[in-house]
Order: sequence, then structure tokens, then C-alpha cells
Amino acid sequence: MIKKLSIIASLMLGVFTAHAQHKVISFFDEVGSARIQTEEYSEAHDTIVMVDHRWDDVIWSRYVYRIIDMRYKQNYQLYFPTKSDDIDYRNLFKVITDAVVDGMPIYEKNMETIKPDFKQDPVSRTSIPMMFMVDDPLVDYSDDPSHYDISSSDAMLVHYDSIADELSFHFYPFEKIVKNQIKYLTQEIVFFDKHTSRLHTKIMAIAPLQSDKISTRDNSNIMQSLRESIMFWIPFDGLRPYLAMQYAIPNRNETKRVTFDEFFQKRLYTSYIVGEGNMYNRWIPDYTGDEEKVRQEQERIATELLNFEQDLWEY
Repeated sequence: MIKKLSIIASLMLGVFTAHAQHKVISFFDEVGSARIQTEEYSEAHDTIVMVDHRWDDVIWSRYVYRIIDMRYKQNYQLYFPTKSDDIDYRNLFKVITDAVVDGMPIYEKNMETIKPDFKQDPVSRTSIPMMFMVDDPLVDYSDDPSHYDISSSDAMLVHYDSIADELSFHFYPFEKIVKNQIKYLTQEIVFFDKHTSRLHTKIMAIAPLQSDKISTRDNSNIMQSLRESIMFWIPFDGLRPYLAMQYAIPNRNETKRVTFDEFFQKRLYTSYIVGEGNMYNRWIPDYTGDEEKVRQEQERIATELLNFEQDLWEY
């Protein structure tokens, strides 16, 4: 009798366990197509993990500025596709544009420094189209071979409807504009949290750069051209909900996909340092003109950040 009861209990436990498991989703749908469309799993990424670090636990921090260059192979998934009508995938610039049209606030560049200033008011809706206008009518690009000519009437990627008080995306200039959208500037903070006993890195802000306005002919003018190339600044936490709802275009494996948010949080991209927070308020191009010295300075800052955490555990 006891043996029969134990068998029945085991069977019931198996039934309850089966019901408690997650629903099994077949790789193929009812018509035999593979379930790899973006819509199939978008609901799984509606939650963003945010870790609140207490002020008292952060005992050291340092600002670092990096450039993400789309010409590096590791960053291709952020640059492609360059078409605006792709059903399943959008590149990083298209995600940013759609987020702005949806109402995400952006901030004007600081004319005194490259650092973002989020204490000012966001750019108004009526002024946003000018932020997405790549061609500056006051600048002569005739001698710049890297510049893609865009007529002034079609240069605005975002349009404002004063009657409906709405922004809309203008698809025509996108493919021309995105060719120049090959660089992004990020502001990061590297900090040590004594509660977790580890070094953390957080992207604070990101800014698309108009790469055709960055001139390297005159080393003394690099910082000025870099400042002028900033389109606008975006608080990265405000952008994350939009990044989390878009998969990056697959790289040789259709089923191994990550969202843009995962791409950034896992640091799957490559970047290089162009500046840091320091008492002199100088960036690398301000005091190093030679390419070899620039690389040495970049390696010095990266090594200091790496050694800081390791030195904490030396006895």
C-alpha cells in the first residue's frame, strides 16, 4: 500500500512539475518557417536591469571619453543595415532617430567644452529638425572628398508638423546621411563600489558625430572640429528602453542574437579613448600631436584603469 502511494505521489509530482515549467516554443511555426523574427521574442526584453549604487559605497570614480568607430569590424552590427525600410532590423542611428521622433529628449552640445550639460533644458520639438540637418549652409564642403552632397531641401531627416505638434521621420535622406554617421562619442564613468568590491563602468551619455566635419589636417584644431561635429547629446539611460527593443543584425548566426542594450552592456563593441577627466581640462589631442604619442597616451590611461582594481588586492 505504501509502495502504491509513493508511486502515485511521484506521478502527481511529475505532473505538477511539467505544468510549472515554461511553455515550450517550437523553433518552427505552423507553416514551417523558423521563428527568428524580431516580433517573436521582443516581449522578453521589456525589462531593463538597473543597479542602484549607493553614494557612500562609491569610493573612487573617473570620467573617460571614447569614440566608437563604425569602420571597425567589431562595430559593424551597430552600423548595418543602412536601409531605412528593413522590416526586422535597424542600425543604431535609426534607433536613435526613431527614439527622438517618439519623444526622447536630446540636449544641445556645449560650445565651451565637449562635456554634455544635462542641466539645461532639452531641445524643443521645433528645433529638433535642425539637430538632424547634416549640411551646414554656412560651411563650404567643396574641398572635402569625404563629404556626401545632400541638397538643403532634403537634408532634414526629421520633420516637425506645427499643426499636429508631432515629429516625423523623413526616409529619403537617411541612406545618404547614414554614410557619414560612422562615429559616436561616449562619456563613461569608471567607479569602484566597495559594497560589490569591484570596478564598474557605466555609459553616461552618447553623441552621434558628423564625421565629415572632423578634420585631422591641423592637429591644433582637432578639438574644435570634434566639438563642432557633435550633433547632440543623449542621456544613455533614456535611450536604453529603445535599445532593448531592437535586435542587432546577426553576425553569421541567425539564432544567436542580442539586443542593442545587451550589445552595450556586455561591451561587445570596440572603442578608443580620446580624453579623461583631469584638472587641466585637456583631452589627448590638446597636448599630443604625434600619432604614436596619442597611442601611448591612450594605452597609459587604459593601463591605469586596469591597474587600479588589481592594485586594490595587493598585499
